[in-house]
Amino acid sequence: MSAVRQDAWSPEDDLMLAEVTLRHIREGSTQLNAFEEVGERIGRTAAACGFRWNSCVRKKYDAAIQIAKAQRQKRNSRKSQQQAEDGERVATVSAADGEASARFEGGTEEAISFDSIIRYLRQWKNTQTELNRHIRQLEKELREKDEEISRLKEEVERLEGEVNHVQSDYRSVNDDYKALIQIMDRARKMAFLVEDEEEPKARFKMDANGNLERIE
Repeated sequence: MSAVRQDAWSPEDDLMLAEVTLRHIREGSTQLNAFEEVGERIGRTAAACGFRWNSCVRKKYDAAIQIAKAQRQKRNSRKSQQQAEDGERVATVSAADGEASARFEGGTEEAISFDSIIRYLRQWKNTQTELNRHIRQLEKELREKDEEISRLKEEVERLEGEVNHVQSDYRSVNDDYKALIQIMDRARKMAFLVEDEEEPKARFKMDANGNLERIE
């Protein structure tokens, strides 16, 4: 009895499941036999293999499944035709050679079709590898963008602090300027008062003719 595994399916497990199942379809066997074979090889139950095939792997191999079914149909048709011919004709050397030749040609055709499936699976694997590489590149670019955003936020905070400091200095200078203007206004007014106080008052006297005369 196969051991029950709890770990996740790897790409290699999925590829083996696909290859074995397609081979059983092509050869006219059942998918259950394929699941049992895969289960014995990777240490899983046939039910687990069947669930994995139907839920995840099968949809990736629709084209390959159709090719395998067509090969199975051709194989069965050729087998039925061969059995009918064997019942009618007498075994002769030429017939045996023709039968061997027909079988060889059929085997070559199956081999070519199987190679096509292998190429398809390898192309799909390469596509998956390329997609994974592209995803890693996008993740890297996203991390770089996040780091740039964080750096810009820090720069904005620093500039805001400098602006606040400049605004504070401006208010302080403006207040000092207003205070200086007020001091200068008071000093100018005091200077005018002092000049008025220091200026001597003029004195006058009346002469014999009744006219006023200034006395220095």
